[in-house]
Amino acid sequence: MTKQNQMHFETRAIHAGAEPDPVTGACGTPIHQAAAFQFKSTQHAANAFALKERAFIYSRLTNPTVSALEEKMTALEGGVGATCTPSGLAANLLIFSALMSPNADFVSSCKIYGGSVGQFRDTFSRAFGWQCHFVDPTDPENFERAITENTRLLFAESISNPEGVVSDLEALGKIAEKNHIPLIIDNTVATPYLCRPFEYGASLVTHSTTKYLSGHGNAMGGVVIDGGTFDWMKHADKYPALGKEVASYNNMIFGESFEDCPVAMHNHAVGLRDLGLNQQPMNAYLTMLGIQTLPLRMEQHCKNALKVAEYLKNHPAVSWVNYTGLKDSPSYALARKYMKNGYSSSLFSFGLKAGYDAAVRLVENVRLFTHLANLGDTRSLIIHPASTTHAQLSEQQKINAGALPDAIRVSIGLENIEDLIADLDQALETAQTLAA
Repeated sequence: MTKQNQMHFETRAIHAGAEPDPVTGACGTPIHQAAAFQFKSTQHAANAFALKERAFIYSRLTNPTVSALEEKMTALEGGVGATCTPSGLAANLLIFSALMSPNADFVSSCKIYGGSVGQFRDTFSRAFGWQCHFVDPTDPENFERAITENTRLLFAESISNPEGVVSDLEALGKIAEKNHIPLIIDNTVATPYLCRPFEYGASLVTHSTTKYLSGHGNAMGGVVIDGGTFDWMKHADKYPALGKEVASYNNMIFGESFEDCPVAMHNHAVGLRDLGLNQQPMNAYLTMLGIQTLPLRMEQHCKNALKVAEYLKNHPAVSWVNYTGLKDSPSYALARKYMKNGYSSSLFSFGLKAGYDAAVRLVENVRLFTHLANLGDTRSLIIHPASTTHAQLSEQQKINAGALPDAIRVSIGLENIEDLIADLDQALETAQTLAA
């Protein structure tokens, strides 16, 4: 472990991956808006292409600005290497392409982002022959029961979108270890400030960096972080991309040649090379700026969210509130176990007693909350998931994911709490008046 990795999270959020420029002394990581990079010699070029030397070649593979973000994410999650992508769904495709093969299957929580459900259910099956078994994560044994001899991985969100269910990470880690398969945790909603899945048995962690990490709604991105704990060579027959010879690199075996970070190296050398899922340097730069204030923002996000959830729970027009920070939440105990200070991020959903029509009126009558399909912004956001972010799901899948017909999803931002509550108060009153 490096000296920097021994520092506190707040310090790593600022300094990890960021070194002063050796020529100018500039402390801000520059935006390397370059497609390709000059070689020192023909031998240097040959060594770089053969992975004998680590060098910047072409920005589809590596870029100095993006690499700085990858180093920062590795330090924050406690991994051994990372690979940035243009979105969270691209991160799924990148890591799945390294671990899956035609006719293989995987087990996923059914309580995940609607875009991931559609990707797993439709595109992965149709285009690649990867079959997904969706299970209810509130009982970890459901994962165990769904595993077959062709299962290659388990997938869950640390805090689910939109329902806010906290996965029992330690239980899932033990099930994955018992069955000799990796556990992938999407840590988007929690962020590494609240939760570090590697500490509970996850093998790989993914993020949509677009959300809390970037934090300002201005940069798309995703990332895969390699935990460095899974023995790919021991299970080479299951994972030939990592445990067996790769012809395009002179029969190199990534699990042997890069035993310190095999997944991260494979994701760059093969995944980004062949799939072209590279993040742009401007987005990486903006995301690094956002991460510097991540600890401060997450503290306030969580404090504001709890106050809004408590307000809604006591409002006569509200029928239910799904926020893990409330003591009557089924996930409250798991949040206390896995999340820093028992915090529960700032994403949650609630329903109105007057049902769907009232929910629509509420969304259309807020003034401070912004109606858009994102989360983790400095601004407070609001949306109706069943008709938008989870619209591509079947009615039963929507219910399973927590996108109920009357559910309203909010992502609580950093505005003054009194202003947020005042806005919801007037919108609720308007929705009730129109219903009368």
